[in-house]
Amino acid sequence: MSRRTGAQVPVARLQPVILGGDVGAYSLARTFHEAYGVRSVVVSTVSTGLVRHSRILENVVEPGIDDGPTVVRRLRDVAARFADRHLVLLGSADWLVRTIVENRAELEDLYTIPYVDVATLDRVTDKVLFGELCAELGIDHPATVVHDVQGGGTPDTSGLRFPVIAKAADTAAYHLVEFPGKKKVFTVDTPAELAELLGRVQASGYRGSFVVQDLIPGDDSGMRILTCYSDASGKVRFSAFGHVLLEEHTPGALGNPAGIITGHDEQIVAQATRLLEHLGWTGYANFDLKHDPRDGRTVFFELNPRLGRSNFYITAGGRNTAELYVREHVQGLDPLPDGAADHLTEPHLYTVLPRWLLRRYVADPALRARTRALGRARRVTNPLWYRAETDPRRLAYLAVAQANQVRKYRRYYPTGDA
Repeated sequence: MSRRTGAQVPVARLQPVILGGDVGAYSLARTFHEAYGVRSVVVSTVSTGLVRHSRILENVVEPGIDDGPTVVRRLRDVAARFADRHLVLLGSADWLVRTIVENRAELEDLYTIPYVDVATLDRVTDKVLFGELCAELGIDHPATVVHDVQGGGTPDTSGLRFPVIAKAADTAAYHLVEFPGKKKVFTVDTPAELAELLGRVQASGYRGSFVVQDLIPGDDSGMRILTCYSDASGKVRFSAFGHVLLEEHTPGALGNPAGIITGHDEQIVAQATRLLEHLGWTGYANFDLKHDPRDGRTVFFELNPRLGRSNFYITAGGRNTAELYVREHVQGLDPLPDGAADHLTEPHLYTVLPRWLLRRYVADPALRARTRALGRARRVTNPLWYRAETDPRRLAYLAVAQANQVRKYRRYYPTGDA
């Protein structure tokens, strides 16, 4: 399927700078390249295969990206090379967005920074506060128990049914610690297993809270994703809803969507709009949700204060995400191009996997048939395969990486577990 890729209103001397080296960072660089033909600067801790040998970006390696003063110096050095350009600064993970926001005063004289302030960021990225906000506004949210890791002890889980989900409330602080068996999200079968896990977390030095939640039954295809864009006045202007087919299952990326079919859900968008406009949110917000087959609700798990790791599902679905940022924050225009819909209107398949591997894990026959039909109609996009990338070293890496997906799923998520 053909789609418009160039921006409606071009802009001269645009220079995106992106913190991160994962598929989300690469996807942002590709989005800017499609819309404006520019090469982003991607600043990462190491040179990853996802950004190495790319023709659409320049990779700057900064091992000290975890340290605020270090990354500020590096970003100011980058800005000095592009003094005549409109610099836009983005992060591809929560902790990188926090780094940008906490150092805004040392950077905003050089960069456009399209993120909320620290106080608003704190309110939504802490999963405890997010749950309280959902309760206050009547937004569907799973039953939750909050445990103070520093205080020790064992949480009272009498109101939950095991197995449960356990995850850090403060993802930025959690990023900075390491311990054996660390994952983004844990599935815990018994109270004894939960106590053992929380002991390891405490020993790692993490001092935030841990959230223990009702495990919503169902496989990955019960997950949903929603991304909204709010303008500078705090009004939600655009939404991109998606039905997740399969998630990644390696420990470091667990829970990130690997396959999405775009769509629309007015009820879910209405709940998200109520929350975001209550906060006075500006810019992008990305929600993780899951459909509960027991009562038909779709519950909100968390809000990410940025475009998510799988952000290219939006651009692939027909709305270039970079264009909204640039129109509003660089060009002073309405964020939506003239005549643009306020949500994605056509179904599209996003995947970071070979399509045959994705279909292998889609258990529902109707959903599998829909996935196959979108492939046959050429309504499918893998963000890593881009016609502008012609370096044979990158193409060889991608071929090996795609083949490696088979090994990773065989190890971490055998089809019998799906």
